[in-house]
Amino acid sequence: MSDATSRTATKRPAPSPDDVRFSLPPTSIHRVEADGVQVFYRAGGEANAPTVLLLHGFPTSSFMFRELIPRLASEYRVIAPDFPGFGFTEVSPERKYPYSFDRLTFTIDAFTQVLKIDRYAIYVFDYGAPTGFRLAMSHPERVTAIVSQNGNAYEEGLGEAWGPIRKYWAVPTAQNRDILRQSVLTAGGTRWQYTHGVANPESVPPESYTLDTALLERPGNKEIQLDLFLDYASNVKLYPKFQEYFRKSKPPLLAIWGKNDPFFVPAGAEAFRKDLPSAKVQFLDTGHFAIETHVVEIASAMKDFLEMNGIRSLSGKTAVLK
Repeated sequence: MSDATSRTATKRPAPSPDDVRFSLPPTSIHRVEADGVQVFYRAGGEANAPTVLLLHGFPTSSFMFRELIPRLASEYRVIAPDFPGFGFTEVSPERKYPYSFDRLTFTIDAFTQVLKIDRYAIYVFDYGAPTGFRLAMSHPERVTAIVSQNGNAYEEGLGEAWGPIRKYWAVPTAQNRDILRQSVLTAGGTRWQYTHGVANPESVPPESYTLDTALLERPGNKEIQLDLFLDYASNVKLYPKFQEYFRKSKPPLLAIWGKNDPFFVPAGAEAFRKDLPSAKVQFLDTGHFAIETHVVEIASAMKDFLEMNGIRSLSGKTAVLK
C-alpha cells in the first residue's frame, strides 16, 4: 500500500457539530470525605453554572444518571453522589454508621458543604425523595427547585408493592425480615423493579440491574438494606412535615412519573398539587426506573422546567438566582 493510499484509507470525516457523540459534555468521577464517609460521586458541567443535585434510589446509585448527566451538563453543574450503603461510596466498619434516612440526609448535607454547594435544584427518585425532602426542610433557602421522578411524599402514592414491607413495619420479626431478604433482595427482584411496567422489558439495559445485584451481594449489604426498609416507616411519618414544607416554601416542582410504577403510583404525583397548586405533573408510559427508558424526555422536561423558573445559564454565565 502506498503512502497516498494509506493516508486516504485512514482519513475520517470531521465530526458534525450535531453529532451527539461529540457534543455531549463528559462525566467525571470523584471521591471526597464527608461525615467520615468516602463519598463517591459523578459530576458534569461548569463550576460556575447553576447546580442540579441528583439523588438516587434503591437499590441503585449515581450510575442510574449516567445518561442524564451529560444531557444536562452543557447548561448546569450536575452532581450525583452515591448514598452510604450504595454504589461505590465507602464506609469503614470502624465508622459504625447508623443506616437510617436521617443519617443519609446528614451525610449528603455534609457532602454539599464540603463541595461548597449552597444553592441547588434537586432531582429526587425513590429513596432520594425522603432524603432530598429532609435536606430541603433543613435548608429551604438552598433549594431552587425540585424534580420528583417517582419520588413520593403522600400516603396515596404508596402502591400495593409496599405490602410485604408494611408488614415488616408492623411486625419487625426475623421471619418478616427474612421474607424480604429472599424476595426483594434477589437478582430476580431487582430485575423486576427495572422491567415491570415497561412496554418492552428487553429494552432496559441489563448492566443497570446487573450492577445493582452485584453490589447487593457484598458482605453485609443486605442487612443494610433491610435496616433501611424498616426505617422507611420514618419517612411516611414525616409526610405531613414534607407537605408543610411545600406549602410554606413553595418550591417550583416538576413531578415526572413512570405511570406503571408498582411502588409509587400516579396518585402520588397528582397529590403534590394539593400543597403546590402550580406543580407541573407529567406521566410517562413506563415503570419505576423511568430514566432507563425515557431519559431524553426527562432531560428535555427538566431543562424546560428549570429555565421556566429562572434556573439557567446565559451565554456561559450563571443566572443570578435570588
